[in-house]
Amino acid sequence: MSSSKHSSALRRLALSVLQPGFVGTEAPDWILRDIGDGLASVVLFSRNIVSAEQVARLTGRLRAENPDLIVAIDEEAGDVTRIESATGSSRPGNFALGTVDDAELTEAVAADLGRQLRAAGVSLDYAPSADVNSNPDNPIIGVRSFGSDPDVVSRHTAAWIRGLQSSGVAACAKHFPGHGDVAVDSHHDLPSYPAGREEIAAQALPPFRAAVAAGVRAVMSGHLLVPAYDPDLPATLSRRILHGLLREELGFDGLVVSDAIEMGAVTRRYGIDGATVKAVAAGVDAVCVGGESAEEATVALLVEALTTAVTGGELPEERLAGAADRVREFARWSAGLRAAGDAGTAGTTAGDGIGHVAARRAVRLTGAARAVLPLTAAPHVVELAPVTNMAIGKETPWGVAGPLRDRLPGTTSVRVRGQELEEGTVALERCALEPAAGRPLVIVARDAARHAWMSRAVTGLTAARPDAIVVEMGLPGISTTAAAQIFTHGASAASGAAAAEVLTTTSAG
Repeated sequence: MSSSKHSSALRRLALSVLQPGFVGTEAPDWILRDIGDGLASVVLFSRNIVSAEQVARLTGRLRAENPDLIVAIDEEAGDVTRIESATGSSRPGNFALGTVDDAELTEAVAADLGRQLRAAGVSLDYAPSADVNSNPDNPIIGVRSFGSDPDVVSRHTAAWIRGLQSSGVAACAKHFPGHGDVAVDSHHDLPSYPAGREEIAAQALPPFRAAVAAGVRAVMSGHLLVPAYDPDLPATLSRRILHGLLREELGFDGLVVSDAIEMGAVTRRYGIDGATVKAVAAGVDAVCVGGESAEEATVALLVEALTTAVTGGELPEERLAGAADRVREFARWSAGLRAAGDAGTAGTTAGDGIGHVAARRAVRLTGAARAVLPLTAAPHVVELAPVTNMAIGKETPWGVAGPLRDRLPGTTSVRVRGQELEEGTVALERCALEPAAGRPLVIVARDAARHAWMSRAVTGLTAARPDAIVVEMGLPGISTTAAAQIFTHGASAASGAAAAEVLTTTSAG
C-alpha cells in the first residue's frame, strides 16, 4: 500500500473510533464530511435539541451520509436528561426506581424512554448508571444510582437494559468498574476507589455482571483510579481493567466506550490527545468527546494524535483496527436493533404516563407529613438550590413550586443558593419566613445531607416554623420524626409533579 493510501486508511480508522459532539441544531458541514470520511458515531447533547421533530430531522440528515451511523445520547432520565433538558424529565431517575424496587416498572419506564429516543433517531443511550452509590458523599453519582445495595442495583440495571433495548435503542452500562464509592467529581480531578478486589467483586461488579447477562453490548469506562487492579492508570486508560477485568473476567465482548475524554480526571495529566491514545491502547473502542470540546479542531487533533501514535509505534495498528472493527460490528447490530424495535407510542414525551406513575410510587412521607396534608391554602415555597455537578444540565428545571402553583394558584416561591446566604445578600427571614406568615411553608431541599449550608437552612426554617413541610428531592439523609417530610428520591419534573400531587390531595398514603 502506498504511503498516501496508508495514511488515508489510518485516518479512516482513527475517525471511526471517535464519538464526537457538535454545536447546533443542524448538522455542521464538517461533521457530514467526517462521516463521509469514516466517522461512525456522533453524540447529541441538549444544545442539539429543540424538539423531537427537529432531532428526527437532524439524525435523518446525519444518516443520509451513513445509514448505520451510531447516534448516541447521554440520557439517563431523572436528573440527567438531554432529550427533555428544557422541561425536565417526564420520568423519574434510577434512585426513585430503585426505591420502588419493582423491576417490571423499571423495565416499562426504560421502554417508554426508548420509544421516545428511537423516534428521534437515537441508536445508543449512555445509560443506565450501574454504579452502586455506596458513598453518600459521592458528588457525581447520588440519585443517578439505583441505590446502595448491589442486589437492587443489579436487578434494576438488568431491567433497564431489557426495557430500553426492547424499544430498539442500545443501552450502555456505566461507569466501569463502578463510580459509586468515590468522593471526587471526575469532571475535575481523578477519584480513587481504594477497596480491595474482594470488596470490589462483592460491591461494584455485580451490576456489570448483570448488565452483561441482560445483553448489554456497550460498557462505558469510568475515569477513576482502582489501585487493586492498577495503581497507576485510571480505568479508562488501564489495560488491566478494560482487558483483564472487563473482557477476560466478566466475559464482555461488546463495545467499550470511554467516558468523556476531555474530563479533568484524565486530561490534567495526559492532555486530551494523550488520554485518547492511551485509552485506545488500553482497550477503549470508542472515544466519547465533545460534551465541552465540540469543535472540528478537537476531532482533527485526536485523529492526528491516533495516526501519529500508530506511525510512531506507540499504538499498535492492530489495536486501532480492532477497535474500528468493534465499532462497525456494534453499528450493524444497533441498526438492526433499531429497525426491529417496538415503536409503541413513539414521539410522545410522556408516553403512556408511566413516568408519572413511577414517580408517584417513589414518594415517601413521614407520619407528621400525613397528618398535615393536604394543603388547602396556597403556600410559600422556599427552594434551596445547590451547585449541581456537570452531568446535570444547568438549564434543566427542577423543584416543586411550579407544579404546586398549577394546583394551588397564588403559590409564591423563592430559590435560594448557598453562596447568597454566605455572602449575606439573601436572608431567610426576609425571603422565606416573612412571605410565609399566615400561610403554609414548603421547604424544598436537594441533597441537604451533603450540603452543610442547606442543612443549616432547613434546621433554622423548621425551628422558626415547626409546621413547615420539607420536600427532599435528593438522597434522603437522616429524617427526624418530628418534621413533616416528603422524599421524592430525585429532582426530575416527574418527581416534582408527584410531590405537588401528594401535597394537594387527600390520598397522601
